[in-house]
Amino acid sequence: MKDAMTADVAVVGGGPAGLLAALLCARAGASVALIAAPLPLDARTTALLDRSVAALRDAGLWEPLAAAAAPLRKLRVIDGGRRLVRAPEVLFDAAELKLEAFGWNVPNVALVAALREALAAEPTATLIDAAAVASRPGEDDVEIELADGRVVRAALAIAADGKRSLMREAAGLALPLTPRSQTALAFTADHERDHDGVSTEIHFEEGPFTLVPMPGGRRSSVVWVVRPAQAEDLQALSPEAFGEAATHRAGRLLGAMTPVGRVGAFPIAVGAAPRLAGRRTLLVGEAGHALPPIGAQGLNLGVRDAVAAADQVGRAIAAGRDVGGLPTLAGYMRDRATDVWSRTLATEGLNRTLTSAHPSLHAVRGAGLAALQAIGPLRRFVMRQGIGGAA
Repeated sequence: MKDAMTADVAVVGGGPAGLLAALLCARAGASVALIAAPLPLDARTTALLDRSVAALRDAGLWEPLAAAAAPLRKLRVIDGGRRLVRAPEVLFDAAELKLEAFGWNVPNVALVAALREALAAEPTATLIDAAAVASRPGEDDVEIELADGRVVRAALAIAADGKRSLMREAAGLALPLTPRSQTALAFTADHERDHDGVSTEIHFEEGPFTLVPMPGGRRSSVVWVVRPAQAEDLQALSPEAFGEAATHRAGRLLGAMTPVGRVGAFPIAVGAAPRLAGRRTLLVGEAGHALPPIGAQGLNLGVRDAVAAADQVGRAIAAGRDVGGLPTLAGYMRDRATDVWSRTLATEGLNRTLTSAHPSLHAVRGAGLAALQAIGPLRRFVMRQGIGGAA
């Protein structure tokens, strides 16, 4: 071993959820090591809902991000399938909740850069640009071995290293994932008509086709969920032919669409960890849950994980307790379990109604959307839940 360092908290994972957890833990009074190998630039965007934006604003991070973000003032749901029972179109308006927007669509590159810059400025935080290759939770600390031979020892480990989390497995925690016969194609597209700040989900039998506004009015982030074989066929098309296919799938809602940059493909698997904490380790983001791309819930759930983890660390420090002790683990589980499990079940339930062939499920879904369209108090309740209200 070349050398070793110690910290109150070691966060493994350099995505937005891990970076935010590290930053907030440092500001809560902990010494923090952020462990992550350098990541390739992520050209995707993330729709940060109002509660997530509030967390970034409280951390003093929103101002540098706001100029690059596009507001999501309205959310539209359209049934584009060929079902016997079709649901009515539903439009949700942030103004109905007296909000400027439900959230903002932010480039991941800008989000990660702002978080890393803020973390680097924290005197009790250390950024370690190396991959973790082993984790050994013990009675008094967690020993994390790095690819370059160094070792980090911390009282608490925060696993933010994704679905295939090394840290989660080392802590003996499970994330049972159910693969779906779906692949999400993620890309950016220019289009002829202005999106007017409206985010649109068009629901098909294979899954949703989602258009999320980007700055400038005539560019959107797109997530197109299809069957795996169809994903391969679409990726084999020329950019021109792919744009024509996307335009057709969108029903020419925004006119002709032209893809910008590469098209990413992500197989969909769904699940939530039965236990979100154990053996001095907390699960944050996709280390603890994986959701289908419906309603922009994934990273927003991870943001709330990060806030809750830092809150528990701050409580432990204020009380003079071991930050990796049982009260911290139990408190995190208590704070996060209902939110994580309920939203996983809700998004997966909606996903199943799209892909199911049973007309009864289509009828239930259609009746539910019709009720949302017609009943104001119910619609407002669902909108509040969607942006991160109490589960």
